[in-house]
Amino acid sequence: AMDWQVLTRELSLYLESQVRVGFFGSGVGLSLVLGFGVAYTCYYLSSIAKKPQLVASNDCFCRFLEEYCPVVTETYYPTIWCWEGRVQTLLRPFITSRPQVQYRNELIKTADGGQISLDWFDNNGSLYYPDASTRPTVLLLPGLTGTSKESYILHMIHQSETLGYRCVVFNNRGIAGEDLLTPRTYCAANTEDLEAVIHHVHSLQPSAPLVAAGVSMGGMLLLNYLGKTGRDTPLMAAAVFSAGWNVFESVESLEKPLNWLLFNYYLTTCLQSSISRHRQMLEELFDMDLVMKARTVREFDKQFTSVMFGYPTIDDYYEDASPCRKLKSVGIPVLCLNSVDDVFSPGHAIPVETAKQNANVALVLTSCGGHIGFLEGIWPRKCTYMDRVFKQFVQAVFEHGNKIFSM
Repeated sequence: AMDWQVLTRELSLYLESQVRVGFFGSGVGLSLVLGFGVAYTCYYLSSIAKKPQLVASNDCFCRFLEEYCPVVTETYYPTIWCWEGRVQTLLRPFITSRPQVQYRNELIKTADGGQISLDWFDNNGSLYYPDASTRPTVLLLPGLTGTSKESYILHMIHQSETLGYRCVVFNNRGIAGEDLLTPRTYCAANTEDLEAVIHHVHSLQPSAPLVAAGVSMGGMLLLNYLGKTGRDTPLMAAAVFSAGWNVFESVESLEKPLNWLLFNYYLTTCLQSSISRHRQMLEELFDMDLVMKARTVREFDKQFTSVMFGYPTIDDYYEDASPCRKLKSVGIPVLCLNSVDDVFSPGHAIPVETAKQNANVALVLTSCGGHIGFLEGIWPRKCTYMDRVFKQFVQAVFEHGNKIFSM
């Protein structure tokens, strides 16, 4: 933990070197700056920088995380000048770097005649795992309109590369530039495409250990899959980041005036943009003019998503899409990171009590971080707290996974 006295002393010395005593014509300005700096630092250290809450009913799982994934027990120091959830959410895509990744694309066919685009990072130069047949593989699931090009996905691949792992990104149908061959896209509740991808990836290298990590809607889809399959999955374990646990609560939060202005309207336009390229294929089944008039995610889901997947009402879809309803059935170790100030997944909707009823589930809840934010450091260009949790947990599972329930 940081020492308050050391920090305030360093801050004072820095300010004294940067601010002239003649500030505003007297030493009063310096005193005000120093006073504000010390006060803000004290507030930050007492109210903002906190250890995450670790929720896990299984003592063995807890001890495993404490030993091999210690970041989940350490104080998280969000970037001192942008710790608020909305600010972190808005800034992360613009402020974080985008590591260079060379993909190998693969299109696989689905049972209904569609196709799915997979982007592989084979890591053939891996020094730790030169044998491709046994090289650990991480399956990555981006968010609602995200692809393999998202900065958070690129950072996960960069972290995996340093550990010698192979990665494959599951791009939802019609998102990554490939054509729709059938009038069907994707949703958080329907796991058929994910099941096909996991089966395909496992069949290519059946001796390679396999872990999945999902972000936002990708995490929701992954949890819904795990709730459906229980232990009957090739996955060793999974990590989920910023998942929306209860869709009803998520859309209600996003429809608050400020959140609608900052996030909801933009997200709706992204959804519309993602299907507009496939309009000719989709307008056979949908009133696309009506879909394009949607101004909220709820309106889009009512006119498009719930209809596409055959739900009688949007409430039926939202109930089926909410991972909190399937958490009890998860049969492999899952680590879930959320920030309680995430407007996409409100803190009060995180299923803490349900998680305590499943020995396979561990929740890590930070007080700050927003939605896929988790920025840290003075200038958070590179590694985020989320990246560090991902790296440590995946490495722990691949290298010490047999100890999760035996410690």
